[in-house]
Amino acid sequence: MTFTPSANSEVDSWKEVQLIYNSALKEIGTKLEILNDEFQHVHQYNPIEHIKSRLKTPESIVKKLRKNGHESTIENMVKFVNDIAGVRVICSFTSDIYRIAEMIANQNDLKVLSVKDYIKKAKSSGYRSYHMIVTVPVFLSDRIAETKVEIQIRTVAMDFWASLEHKINYKFEGNTPDFIKHELVKCSEMITELDNQMLSLNEQVIRYNSRLGKEV
Repeated sequence: MTFTPSANSEVDSWKEVQLIYNSALKEIGTKLEILNDEFQHVHQYNPIEHIKSRLKTPESIVKKLRKNGHESTIENMVKFVNDIAGVRVICSFTSDIYRIAEMIANQNDLKVLSVKDYIKKAKSSGYRSYHMIVTVPVFLSDRIAETKVEIQIRTVAMDFWASLEHKINYKFEGNTPDFIKHELVKCSEMITELDNQMLSLNEQVIRYNSRLGKEV
C-alpha cells in the first residue's frame, strides 16, 4: 500500500509526511548498520565509514515541484519528489560503493526503483556518486506505507569534493563563472585519481598480508 495523505488540514498532512519519511530514514539506517556489522563479522572489515541522513525542507520540495511544473500539494510531493528522504553512505574505496549497493538491492523488503551511476559516468560538473531510489515499508498501526528514499553512496574523497563544490556554487547563487567550473572539474579528476590510487594501495596491502597469512 502506498502512503496517501490524510484528509485533515494541510499542516496535519505535512506532519504525517514527516513522520513517515523520518521513519523510513530510520529503517534504512538500521539496515545499513546491520549490514556493516555483518560485513565486519564475516570479513573483519567495515565498508561504511559513516552514514548521514536528512529530510528535505518544505521550501526545497516546493521549489523542486515548481521547477518541474507541478502544483505544490502533498499528493504531488509524495508522487513526484523522490528525494524527500535522503541517506548518504560514505565509504573508503570505490569498490565498497558497488558492494554496498548490491547488499541493499538484495534486501527482500526493499524495492529498487532506479539507479544512476555518476561514478562510471560523472556529471558535466565533475560530480561523482552512486544514486539509488528505493521503497522501504514503514509499519504503522493501521497500514504499511511504502516510502521512497534516495540513497547516495560515495567515497570520502567524493563527498569532500561534493561538499566544497556545493559551497562554492552557493556563493555565486547559480551563476558560477566558467573558469571556476573548469577548475572544479579538474579537481574532480584529481579526486578520482586519488580514489584509484588508494584502492590500488589497499589491494596491494591485502595481497601482501595474504602472502603472510594474515587476516585483513
